[in-house]
Amino acid sequence: MQKTERSHFQWLIVRTGFLSARLDRRVPKILLGLLVVTLFAMVWSVSQGEYPVPPLDVIRTILGLPTNNPDYAFIVNTLRLPRALVAWGVGMALAMAGTLTQGITRNPLAAPGIIGVNAGASLAAVSLIVAFPGAPIALLPLAAFLGALTVAVLIYLLAWNGGSSPVRLILVGVGFSLVAGALTSLMITFGNIYDVSQALVWLAGSVYGRSWAQVLAFTPWLVVFGLLSLLLSRELNALQMGDDVARSLGSRLEWQRGWLLLSAVALAGAAVATAGSIAFVGLMAPHIARQLVGPSHEGLLPTAALTGGMVVVVADLIGRLLFAPIELPCGIITAVIGAPYFLYLLIRDRK
Repeated sequence: MQKTERSHFQWLIVRTGFLSARLDRRVPKILLGLLVVTLFAMVWSVSQGEYPVPPLDVIRTILGLPTNNPDYAFIVNTLRLPRALVAWGVGMALAMAGTLTQGITRNPLAAPGIIGVNAGASLAAVSLIVAFPGAPIALLPLAAFLGALTVAVLIYLLAWNGGSSPVRLILVGVGFSLVAGALTSLMITFGNIYDVSQALVWLAGSVYGRSWAQVLAFTPWLVVFGLLSLLLSRELNALQMGDDVARSLGSRLEWQRGWLLLSAVALAGAAVATAGSIAFVGLMAPHIARQLVGPSHEGLLPTAALTGGMVVVVADLIGRLLFAPIELPCGIITAVIGAPYFLYLLIRDRK
């Protein structure tokens, strides 16, 4: 490496570290603000429905305090609170998976849904619903993870050419997304009408009817791979400077990229298995988080997670209230918001 190049790399490292240290002071306040807004949205979401519950009574019921109506305990704790928690957790998982995917590929327009990971998870989950309708619900996250992992491994192998080029990962991923989508449609065509209708509702992306069983099945995936992603956030910063710079800093490039990809696949697969294909959250949340805390992944990952959780909670609330008593799946709401946002990003990057 030439002396001028080494000096430039050192300047980048120092500059990045300075920005990270400066932005870290804002991160706790921003995270606290996002958490407060999300909790407010969750309380409001739990309070709304065919049988309204005052927000203060929602809080009292969750905390186990007495209320004037004994029915509130069943409405809040059994019917609505699990749904809100699933929406929050799924949004966090999709946002973190999107942040990891954009970091691995060094492409701000990448997301698990674009490079085929979500399509692989959807194919596996729909196959389980249609082919094995009596399968336990706890197997759905595992099936989706295996489907997403299979697609991710195939993408990685086919994109390998003496190394894993981010551009090849995206191009091969788009191709696999189309293939997996076609196979999913084929499974739906030949399935039983009842199972197919269930799969179609699930593919629209919805947290309707979610219970504590889904919360308990999904939480370990979010906790384990969410923490793993946070532990690898510094390595993701090194990858942003390019493969040559990352190697010069001592990074075990392919090993770290593999663990990051595994985390993204696990988070996206578990989210898709729990709530179906909720579009554009993995694309929007990281961009919103970058506007709040900057590019350093130590602050970007948790900020994106809380942003994604808030987006899905609010989208589910809008879907319930917009045409009440008819409920729209939250995946439709995020698609309506996310598609124009994606076009905006394309136009902005072109300029």
